[in-house]
Amino acid sequence: MGILEKIAEIEREIARTQKNKATEYHLGLLKAKLAKYRAQLLEPSKSAGAKGEGFDVMKSGDARVALIGFPSVGKSTFLSLMTSTASEAASYEFTTLTCIPGVIEYKGANIQLLDLPGIIEGAAQGKGRGRQVIAVARTADVVIMMLDATKGDVQRELLEKELESVGIRLNMAKPNIYFKPKKGGGLSYNSTVPLTHCSEKLVQLILHEYKIFNAEVLFREDSTPDEFIDVIVGNRVYMPCLYVYNKVDQISIEEVDRLAHRPNSVVISCGMKLNLDYLLETLWEYLSLICIYTKKRGERPDFNDAIIMRRGASVEHVCHRIHRTLASQFKYALVWGTSTKYSPQRVGLTHIMEHEDVIQIVKK
Repeated sequence: MGILEKIAEIEREIARTQKNKATEYHLGLLKAKLAKYRAQLLEPSKSAGAKGEGFDVMKSGDARVALIGFPSVGKSTFLSLMTSTASEAASYEFTTLTCIPGVIEYKGANIQLLDLPGIIEGAAQGKGRGRQVIAVARTADVVIMMLDATKGDVQRELLEKELESVGIRLNMAKPNIYFKPKKGGGLSYNSTVPLTHCSEKLVQLILHEYKIFNAEVLFREDSTPDEFIDVIVGNRVYMPCLYVYNKVDQISIEEVDRLAHRPNSVVISCGMKLNLDYLLETLWEYLSLICIYTKKRGERPDFNDAIIMRRGASVEHVCHRIHRTLASQFKYALVWGTSTKYSPQRVGLTHIMEHEDVIQIVKK
């Protein structure tokens, strides 16, 4: 029996098992087995076939955004509109066969946009180069899920299921569970909150499935068995996802309104170039980038050339971005902007910068 058949059998077993107090251990065990088989499926095969056209694209710019979606939802048209790269677009499926990169220039930042080939159902098992597509998506900072507004919610559910089965968790925070395997001493289990989904027996069963008999487990939130399995496996990627509904010019205004009010969703039309500016603004928020301007002593700030950093960056990060030796020669910095109590404020290396702050660094 192959891995795919085993996975299918476990999924059928989970579907037909009633969810109640008596079956939770059985379900937890099945979920652990399922996660294990899926991990085996993702491992590259030993017998490497003939090398196809390269899929990996070198990371460049300040952030990386992956475009994921079914064939013919408008990914290539979107790339051509947003960037200066022309990606071939036609009215038949699988026009794009490899990963095509483009660059969006917005607020002084260069955002790399990857146009990936269309995903089909069963991509996680390797159908239609699905594994390579999903592997590239794992390296992105934000996933834009392109959906056809005329097709309803079917596409969204199928894509979420495909990404979930390969360990990509969309718009979810990392579970607050402390887990550390030990050499001996059995299982040390504790929780700081009342647990409604997990118990010590279930945790023990799941750990035994992974051949872990000595470990320290501390639940800091009421997590599900699925989230606990994610912590044990450890290779899960938690990333923000923006659901973009294209072709809204072909549906009723009530339906557009319904889609636009859904969480993490934006409605656009590539054909009529509608709402693309709002999409860029939302994408900027999701990437959590900030612009920081530099200033020399006695001169006006340089507003043409911004330093692009992630939200939460400190003065030390800015120093490293300018030059790697600057932090060691740093005496103090003067900062103007929203992160200070008054302008200019004299700050040290640990001061957290905010969007559109101006900084002047004084060396020893």
